[in-house]
Amino acid sequence: MVISVAIVEDGAEFRDAFARLVADAPDMRLAGAAADLAAGMALLECGPVDVLLVDLGLPDGSGLSLIRETTRRWPENCDVMVISVFADEEHVLASLAAGATGYLLKDASPADLARQIRELHAGGSPISPRIARRLLARLPLAETLGSVPDSHESVLLTGQERSVLAYMAKGYSYHEVAALMGISPHTVTTYVKRAYRKLHVHSKTEALYELRRMGLGFD
Repeated sequence: MVISVAIVEDGAEFRDAFARLVADAPDMRLAGAAADLAAGMALLECGPVDVLLVDLGLPDGSGLSLIRETTRRWPENCDVMVISVFADEEHVLASLAAGATGYLLKDASPADLARQIRELHAGGSPISPRIARRLLARLPLAETLGSVPDSHESVLLTGQERSVLAYMAKGYSYHEVAALMGISPHTVTTYVKRAYRKLHVHSKTEALYELRRMGLGFD
């Protein structure tokens, strides 16, 4: 299955590099590229793509506006990945709240970006390791300040769903988890989506935070 990808990035060097990466991948198709918010909004008129790569700092506005409009139009049909130089928590959380399901820094290698696009399309929520570490570092404080529910009956994760999250917490990829559990990568994706839905989260980092907050984290 070919993954259709659109790019909204004002930096010509980055935009061209992303476009070449997509064009060279046998399982991807470049659906369009734009250099600013207005052109990005115009791309949406062509219909949904599988993956939209968005920079936040556009010359005529914020990429957050494009993320919100994309998720408003196609909440189930288009996955949004932010590609940015901003590594601070404010930009990351604002992007996730707007509807992005992935967040990578621009220092990601081409091979890593291609892999993350595939993971995003498969149902994952890739986040650059540097950002994930920064968010996870806040967990002890969040646990101290937050309230822990007395009952976890509302979070009925199955054993398989918890096993998948446990492996992901240790850094295994979808394909590695599939091999370890003796199931297909598609089944891994299904378990991840179900777990995210039950936990009301959109990324691995958020899922691990919620599990730890409720005392259900992994050692």
